[in-house]
Amino acid sequence: MIYFDNSATTKVLPEAAEAARRYMVEAYYNPAAAYSAAVQVERDVAQARANIAAKMNAEPAELTFTSCGTESNNTALYGSLRAMRGQGRVIVSAVEHPSVYEAALDLKERGYDVVFAGVDGTGAVRLDELEGLLTQETRLVSIMHVNNESGAVNDIDAVYALVKKRAPEALLHVDGVQAFMKEAPVRCDMYSVSGHKLHAPKGVGALYIRKGVRVKPYLIGGGQESGMRSGTTNAAGIMAFNAAVTDYALHGREYRENMLLVKKRLYSNLSRIRDVRLNGPAVDAGAAHILNMSFMGVRGEVLLNALSERGLCVSTGSACAAHKRGKNRILNAMGITGDRQDGAIRFSFSRFNTTAEADAAAQLIEEQVGYLRRFRRR
Repeated sequence: MIYFDNSATTKVLPEAAEAARRYMVEAYYNPAAAYSAAVQVERDVAQARANIAAKMNAEPAELTFTSCGTESNNTALYGSLRAMRGQGRVIVSAVEHPSVYEAALDLKERGYDVVFAGVDGTGAVRLDELEGLLTQETRLVSIMHVNNESGAVNDIDAVYALVKKRAPEALLHVDGVQAFMKEAPVRCDMYSVSGHKLHAPKGVGALYIRKGVRVKPYLIGGGQESGMRSGTTNAAGIMAFNAAVTDYALHGREYRENMLLVKKRLYSNLSRIRDVRLNGPAVDAGAAHILNMSFMGVRGEVLLNALSERGLCVSTGSACAAHKRGKNRILNAMGITGDRQDGAIRFSFSRFNTTAEADAAAQLIEEQVGYLRRFRRR
């Protein structure tokens, strides 16, 4: 099997799996307990918190562990707005992940003035349009760091400066799920990350909340995570996440260079096929691990299934929207419609992928595209 769907999830790093095993089988104690073995687990979690927070240029107290990126995003949006007086404007980009976009639609139903900032043809937010939407009544802005479908990288530092200039009281939340440890840290008020996009197990994530920012928790009870997120501490997941982050801190540059090499090799190979289009930024300009291309005259879902039967795993977009019918909201916002949208496939890479896989995948894709085009409507 060739796995080119790493934006959906990644293979767990052996060191991360071993860390999880140890804290499930050996150091399995509840960190909230008072005996010495449990206290040691609590100390280990504290060290992991400090290590992961440091990679965001944050303090340990500014990091709250969650179950996933969706929980982090929901906590940031709902929790920060619940801590504010009155309702005002909420701005999100038109290409946000469903855990932000659908939350924004829900907030609109609750009476907030929700508006959506447009993007350019690569999927990056238009700063001039964002500036025009910012008002003194703006309460919250949420802009993703790396677009999970096109690979566009937003200039979050520029977004932060713009928000603070035009709406000083507004908070900036950033969905960093596809960017953490792959892009440089940025300035913001809240930042969401997820372990399983970084070779940690599913079920663990984190939310950076800048010191001084008020967020009301919606999971209450035991008072864990300094009262921000009640529930038994997922020590096994946290320690596995820490192992994956530590590995990326040591080898991240090498991993990014390899992913970009695989991406460029696949793009070069696929460019030999006629009627193929790149969706998103130039190959060198976007995130190293995401490539989106359209194969005109072929339906993406049909091509995906044909490739899957032959051992190549790809996607037509976000895994969280894979079973929803209808047009692709992200590509629509980028101005990609019709046959080009219908034939779009996303490839996403990890440290484990190779150029040999890129060559084999391209050959298989070329064969299947040629075969399927024979049945296209005339």
